[in-house]
Amino acid sequence: MKLFTFKQFTIEQSKDVFRVGTDGVLLGALADVDDAFSVLEVGTGTGLISLMLAQRNLQAYFLGLDINEDAAALTKLNFENAPFHARLKNRHQDFKAFVTEERFDLIVSNPPYFEESGSEKDKIARQTVELNFRQLITNAAQLLSENGIFSVIIPVEAGGVFISIGKENRLFLNRRVTIKGIENSNAKRLILEFSSQEKEINESDFIIEKSPRQYSDQYLELTKEFHVFK
Repeated sequence: MKLFTFKQFTIEQSKDVFRVGTDGVLLGALADVDDAFSVLEVGTGTGLISLMLAQRNLQAYFLGLDINEDAAALTKLNFENAPFHARLKNRHQDFKAFVTEERFDLIVSNPPYFEESGSEKDKIARQTVELNFRQLITNAAQLLSENGIFSVIIPVEAGGVFISIGKENRLFLNRRVTIKGIENSNAKRLILEFSSQEKEINESDFIIEKSPRQYSDQYLELTKEFHVFK
């Protein structure tokens, strides 16, 4: 599988692990990591999101969890090869069974979101088989520090349900980024950020491409410290 090269780190990929994609890049570039000292990523895949966040925040320590043994091994390799490896740890771990006394300033996840189907392709990484939204939100609520942030990227259609489950767990929406694949198209993704504090919601829009295969100025500016554009 082709190596994915960023400016400060590289990502080894595998046919058995969900590959580097735009959703992960967007969450890694947009999640609010500025004030975090401890970060938990749920479902690391290749480790991309934690690596991007570690580049953005030079003080934070990271723990990544993945239930997929192949993904955990790949994350470990990519963490070890990164210039910020001393601040990065990961485990082969089911988040539903994860127990710790530690509380995290940021919990971040690009979670599974397709309902279970007959397809085996990317089954754990992209279907709600091993971890559904309610389990993710409930566990995250218990593991956040007092001022911690829970940040996810999900399909726009799932936003209402996700926000409602958050409220049930006293996690309140603080920020919503509405993402369009192409200008003038329908929104496709949401980045949602929650905390235990009720406050005015910060709303913004983001466009990935201004036309097919032509990145928007917004995307180029956001990712200029990461992507190697040719």
